[in-house]
Amino acid sequence: MPNESTTVRFPARLEISFVDEGRRQNLIYEKATWTVGRETTGLRHGDNPGQPAALYRLVNGSLTLGEVTDLTPGEQLASLPELLQSADHPNRMTITDADAALNILRHLMDEPACVIVNHNNPCGVARAGLLPIAYQKATMADRVAAISACAAFNRPLDLITAEALVDNQLASVVAPEYEEGVLAVLATQPGLRVLRLGNMARLTQCCARPFVDFKSLIDGGLIVQLSPAAEPITRADCLPAAAAQKGKEVRIRRQPTSGEWDDLLFGWKIVRGVTSISVIYVKEGVTVGIGAGQQDRISAAQNARDKAYRKLVDRLAWERFRCPFNQIENADMRDSIRADADELHGGLIGAAMASDGPFIFFDPIDMSISEGVTAIIQPGGSALDYDIIRLCNEHNVTMVITGQRVYKY
Repeated sequence: MPNESTTVRFPARLEISFVDEGRRQNLIYEKATWTVGRETTGLRHGDNPGQPAALYRLVNGSLTLGEVTDLTPGEQLASLPELLQSADHPNRMTITDADAALNILRHLMDEPACVIVNHNNPCGVARAGLLPIAYQKATMADRVAAISACAAFNRPLDLITAEALVDNQLASVVAPEYEEGVLAVLATQPGLRVLRLGNMARLTQCCARPFVDFKSLIDGGLIVQLSPAAEPITRADCLPAAAAQKGKEVRIRRQPTSGEWDDLLFGWKIVRGVTSISVIYVKEGVTVGIGAGQQDRISAAQNARDKAYRKLVDRLAWERFRCPFNQIENADMRDSIRADADELHGGLIGAAMASDGPFIFFDPIDMSISEGVTAIIQPGGSALDYDIIRLCNEHNVTMVITGQRVYKY
């Protein structure tokens, strides 16, 4: 399989200079490597085999743009996790899936949580009082997509979680530490990459600082931007939905319950880490349906709704018969599972809905309300907000506005 050592050898050092009116600011990067067996090298490949790649981490320099100072090396969260166990070197997806998981996990550091990511989008996110429960809920949110995925934890991985984990064919696992005996258990799954990020406790602190984000274009050009604001959102940052139209004002009538607030804020922390355009549903600290990377918000909501139904059917089949739904041959058993999932509306009754952008169509709201969603969080700012709030009031659905969109490309 082609890799960096047989095709392109990336240099050990990368320097980027920002020059403005004679002032030069340098960012100096060093290529990351790992030792697996007797071979020390960098990334195995990029997006696909045959695409050489390298990971560089900032080791020196700083950058000030206006009043914003970019991260400096001493303040960074290490971009090079320790590779504790692996049959081969990481590839680009190993790093980017871990990064995508940490991008969400940094907002969930207050209690045990698990984020499972496959191809840079979450497929299951859950929090709970105990790590094994968080992992089990995150896995069952989308058991199929969790196969060959990356699972990230914000607490040291324990034996109970590890024993459940090796049965699920993950590609990689990331944790701040591993309790005694855990690595031996993880070693029983061939090919599992085990990564340790020892300073994960700094996630919330350091990731609230901006960094320079580079996007490469097809002709080699670059778009350079600062990373989006990452401060954790609170109740105080949200406003009850309100809008005016032709001199008339409408306000949301019902305030969220305590449980709805928990799910609204939980959903917002997750949806900002989902590829846009995105709509997600959460309930009681677990994702129910995730609609990612759509061309319009109607499709995103429909995708999330349809996933909620499909994933509940699969979860019920697995919990009752330890068998995927499509492998159940008995027609009466299949009909019973489908009927139960339909009665529960895919688990959406009482769920909260989070959208990374404003609603410019009624369809996502109307559809979600019909499925039993009771609370909505969104940026606001649409010309339809007035009529959307009226629709929510008609169905006793609460809605809060964040005032900020959180698109992720």
